[in-house]
Amino acid sequence: MPVRGLVGTFFPRLLALTIMQLVLDIGLAPEPSFARFLPAGNEAAVQCLQQGVAALAAAQSDALLPVYLWGSPGTGKTHLLHAVARALQAQGQAVGWLGADAASGGEEFSPHWRAVLLDDVQAYDSQRQQRAFNWWINARHRSSGEAPCWVVAAGSLPPVDLPLREDLRTRLGSGLSFELQPLSDAQRQQVLQSQAQERGLHLSDEAAQYLLNRFARDLSSLSALLTRLDVHALRTQRALTIPLLREVLQEQAER
Repeated sequence: MPVRGLVGTFFPRLLALTIMQLVLDIGLAPEPSFARFLPAGNEAAVQCLQQGVAALAAAQSDALLPVYLWGSPGTGKTHLLHAVARALQAQGQAVGWLGADAASGGEEFSPHWRAVLLDDVQAYDSQRQQRAFNWWINARHRSSGEAPCWVVAAGSLPPVDLPLREDLRTRLGSGLSFELQPLSDAQRQQVLQSQAQERGLHLSDEAAQYLLNRFARDLSSLSALLTRLDVHALRTQRALTIPLLREVLQEQAER
């Protein structure tokens, strides 16, 4: 093939592949927000967090008590922490985030933070427990004239049962505590179909029920699976049919 013909064939394909990879790298999952959280049974917790965000926006954080969210995996604890973070950042306010993974919480406490968010506290190692304790002390005991920093934490267990050092565990239980309730199957299906719609996908009732019956039932796992389905559907240019769902689930099982 002449060089010109090779270039004319190769580069459009390369460009298409590059664009596809950029789409996959960016990620297709909608960002967590209060609007994307179905509060069924958890209205009090959501209202408390939204009121806290509003109080910080109005510079009225003096009376804000620490908040601790707990519950089984997939009840939306991390989603709500991210919703708080994004709502505050949208107001131009900085936050500190400490998770249990190695990629988060490497920095020292910043006096510019208006909130400290502690996620997956039950999994903190000794180093993270020390950092969380230091952040807490700095957040709640500010210099004279400075409003305290709001602390919102989340874990899988109630404070009294957390396998943490005593001084941190008691502080996590010193404010408001909310046990997040899991969604019913019908509510899980509603959230799953809503998330699919936001991605421009159609997930039929039959397909959604197929996933609920054959995959982990917590929403965090289902949302991660939906991301993989989205990528697979985009790559293969196929709709979310039962055969495609079966294919993706089989691929995952073989990994």
